[in-house]
Amino acid sequence: MIYRVEEHFLGHLSINLLGKGKYMSPRHFIDTQDFSKQELLDIIELTRLIKAADKQGCTPHLLKDASLAMIFEEPSTRTRVSFEVAMTELGGHALYLKPGEIHLGVRESMYDTAKVLSRMCDAIFARTLKHETITSLAAYAEVPVINGLTDYNHPTQAVCDVITMIEHVPAGKQLEDLRVAFIGDATNVLSSLMSVCTKMGMHFIHAAPQKYQAPAEWQAWALENCRVSGGSVLITDDPAAAVQDADFIYTDLWWWVGQEDQIPERRAAFMPTYQVNKELFAKAPAHCKFMHCLPASRGVEATDDVMDHPRSIIFDQSENRLHTEKGLLVYFIYHHLQHPSDELRAFHKGRIENFLNAVLRDSR
Repeated sequence: MIYRVEEHFLGHLSINLLGKGKYMSPRHFIDTQDFSKQELLDIIELTRLIKAADKQGCTPHLLKDASLAMIFEEPSTRTRVSFEVAMTELGGHALYLKPGEIHLGVRESMYDTAKVLSRMCDAIFARTLKHETITSLAAYAEVPVINGLTDYNHPTQAVCDVITMIEHVPAGKQLEDLRVAFIGDATNVLSSLMSVCTKMGMHFIHAAPQKYQAPAEWQAWALENCRVSGGSVLITDDPAAAVQDADFIYTDLWWWVGQEDQIPERRAAFMPTYQVNKELFAKAPAHCKFMHCLPASRGVEATDDVMDHPRSIIFDQSENRLHTEKGLLVYFIYHHLQHPSDELRAFHKGRIENFLNAVLRDSR
């Protein structure tokens, strides 16, 4: 089905959001578990419409003059660049706030920070070390808050991944037919990917040593997603079996921030059985694509001959982060903006110019 953005999405958003206007009950993007399959499909279709416009140099300035506060507690390449470029190309502005530059819970309460940013910006993006930080921001903010990664999940990446899969669906298959094999540690990326895939009704397999498999809590909500969507989830310690019928093989880093002291133990547990190398890749169907959210430790969780293989789509994923951020920003911000008429703009411009002219005339 083909939609017109003005008639379906921008109209649909005003129904989904609890209110219209900057301080009217914003909806946040913290976890894909908070959204229905249809809502996620709407975000995905909106993103694809905006991407189609991008490719013809016609990105609409749907967020003209809007401002996004971007809070980073750790470094980033794809997330920072994609959100900053997205806001610029949508006609808005992104403000980069790195550690030490604002009082995020230090010398100022989280409540006060959220309230101040809400009065000055139209949305807040945050990449935080602890998931509780972003949930606190969302609890107090009066503008939409977008999760750019925490120690628990990475929902913007997950939406991007589904968009990338849609673009590479094998001939004759629907989204619900797809089998995704995640090989590696139970990372924040696994959490979100398992959530969105099972929401979509896809078939998701996680292969890892037992100690590093998705915890019981994650498996419980994934199974509930499957009950509703018709998808499936399987946890195994056999990577060869996991990739046997896979349409997509996905992997991520084996250790993350704060786990540096575990590197020897983790490397021993995963290497070489869970490394995505040409031998493991060869066990998958001939159409299977390789995915990685990046950054990667090349030669560790995946080898160069897989990452640079013709069936690797890791850089399609990276590009789609930009398009995904545009879709998310429009979806969550657009109806919280004022959209004054040209007549109202001209009225205020005239009042201000008349005042300035009078002041200048009197000062001569």
